[in-house]
Amino acid sequence: MRYEKIIKAVFIERPNRFIAICRVGNEAIKVHVKNTGRCRELLITGAVVYLEDFEGRMGSRKMRYSLIGVEKVTEGGILMINMDSQAPNKAVSEALSDGTIKLPGMEESLSVKAEKTFGHSRFDFYAEDDGGHKAFIEVKGVTLEDSGIASFPDAPTERGVKHVRELIRAAEEGYNAYIVFIIQMEGMKEFRPNDKTHRQFGDVLREASESEVKILAYECQTGADYMTVKKSVPVNIFYETI
Repeated sequence: MRYEKIIKAVFIERPNRFIAICRVGNEAIKVHVKNTGRCRELLITGAVVYLEDFEGRMGSRKMRYSLIGVEKVTEGGILMINMDSQAPNKAVSEALSDGTIKLPGMEESLSVKAEKTFGHSRFDFYAEDDGGHKAFIEVKGVTLEDSGIASFPDAPTERGVKHVRELIRAAEEGYNAYIVFIIQMEGMKEFRPNDKTHRQFGDVLREASESEVKILAYECQTGADYMTVKKSVPVNIFYETI
């Protein structure tokens, strides 16, 4: 997936989860943050960020810019991270179409529809293949990393716990069920649940893995104006017991 017009800026502060103050040239401006997560390890004063410019296509928008990416300084150098919470679903849609993401137990000829309700949850995708298999797919974007380990969530997520429990129920009723973690950066060693931040999510994810829910993780090739699913990353959900 690509963005139409991107400019570089410098992050100053985040007054609330929807708005950031960034410096563009010599001017401090308000921009929309396309991620309501905490992102505290990313949005640090002085960080280089990337904004999508909506000049000429504002529609009902109130702010001209949206913050969609950030450069994180690591021991290995600069890590480009896409933090647009809408990007993972778009990237997954593309990757399912071109075969980059393969769903275990499903044939390659997939018919995929966005947003399908099951029980009390609306999953990101519903898929059927020519073999008559039916599947629900939930996508989670990952922006948190530490020393090459990607993890989710960066804040407690009762909604995430609910989605995983509904996937377990879908699997029990005969559907193929998948949770796909889209790591919005590249170069990761593995994916882990962030038990330190939300142990309940890690526990329900481990429960799901024992209930026929497939847990997949893919990292992305990420630039200032694009994000594309690149390859699968090992999933290590039982790391505390290894």
